[in-house]
Order: sequence, then structure tokens, then C-alpha cells
Amino acid sequence: MSSRDTASSEITPEILLRAYACGIFPMSESADDPTIFWVEPEHRGIIPLDGLHISSRLARTVRSDTFRIEINTAFSRTLAGCAAPSPGRDDTWINRRIRDLYTALHDAGHCHSVEAWQGDELVGGLYGVSLGRAFFGESMFHTARDASKVALVHLVARLIAGGFILLDTQFVTDHLRSLGAVEVPRRRYHTLLHEAISGTANFFALPAKRPITGAEALAWIHRAEKG
Repeated sequence: MSSRDTASSEITPEILLRAYACGIFPMSESADDPTIFWVEPEHRGIIPLDGLHISSRLARTVRSDTFRIEINTAFSRTLAGCAAPSPGRDDTWINRRIRDLYTALHDAGHCHSVEAWQGDELVGGLYGVSLGRAFFGESMFHTARDASKVALVHLVARLIAGGFILLDTQFVTDHLRSLGAVEVPRRRYHTLLHEAISGTANFFALPAKRPITGAEALAWIHRAEKG
């Protein structure tokens, strides 16, 4: 289900947070389209925090620290990477209005980037919105193999450590399904959402001023798997 917002409508970061709390989120047809769709899917994608699928090959990559994972050091560049065309994706739903809105949310402390670096080069990452004990993943990108997957592993570890209970992926793609994403009906999603936003969590329970090692991230995930 979706509704179109006109380009002249005033959407503030506060309105955007209220929309997330109600289970809806914005998208655009393309980077050049100034309008926004408010979307509430019949079935919502989530990744259970105790159900992330990490292949043995990905675990080796995470543990090797091939990528240095940083938090919020290059939010604008991460957003730009997610908005850029990539193989198999010539266009993006991230238009200028969306970029401005999420940058404002970042400045207010509600939107975060998880970045994968090789030396001084940003080679992948993701960004999303934090509200209560919910994290709403918005988009991810990579220019080096597995960079975005490693960023996701570190995100899940950070969410577990910080007391989050919901990781929203909006939709489920084949790529996300391979990492453990599942679909839940709208009614079930609203139950999960209500529980998540009524509590508090700490995105910075794991330090952000020093990179977390892959071994540390995997240890938090294994702890959650064991219950």
C-alpha cells in the first residue's frame, strides 16, 4: 500500500520518525523524481537478530578484518554510495528530498551509517534509522566483494549489544533472504514494531570511536544465537 506525496508538501524529520513509528516509510520512483511515496507493505521484511545467516566463507572474511568498519564517519558518502547506480541497478529510489531528510535525521542522532573501508577508500556500507529498540535498514552498497555483508554483520552485533529487538529491512530480496531475512504479515509486524519503539536501546553500546574487530562482532552474534 502506498500514497504519493506532492513535492510541495513539507515533510520534517519529526514527521518522518512518526511515520516509522506507524509502520510506513518513504520512497521515490527515481533519483530525478521530486515526489515521495509513503509505503506500508502487506508483508514486511525483517532479519531476526538471532537468525542472521553467516556462511563459513563470510565468517572468515569478517574474522580476517579485510574491511575496517567505522560508524558515522562518512554518512554523506555512504548515502551517496547507496544512491549511485550499480551493476543490475541503473536507477535508485533515493532522490534529493530523501537525501536531505535522512541527513537531517543523522544530524539529530536518529540515522546512522556503518561503513566498510579498505585503507582510505570507502568500499561499502549501509545506513538506517534508529528509533526505540528498532533499527530500520534503508539501503546498502558495495564496490568490493562482501563489503556490505560485513557491514551488516557488524550492524547486527551492534544492535544485539545495544538491546535492540527489531531489524527492519522493509522488503525481502533474494540477497537479503540469503542472509536470513524473512517476511512477516503487516499485523505481526505492527506487534513487533509496537514492542520495539516502546523501549530504549543504545546504538553506541559498542564503541564507535575505535573499530570493532570481526572476532568481536561474531562473538556478539554467537551469544545471541545461543540465547
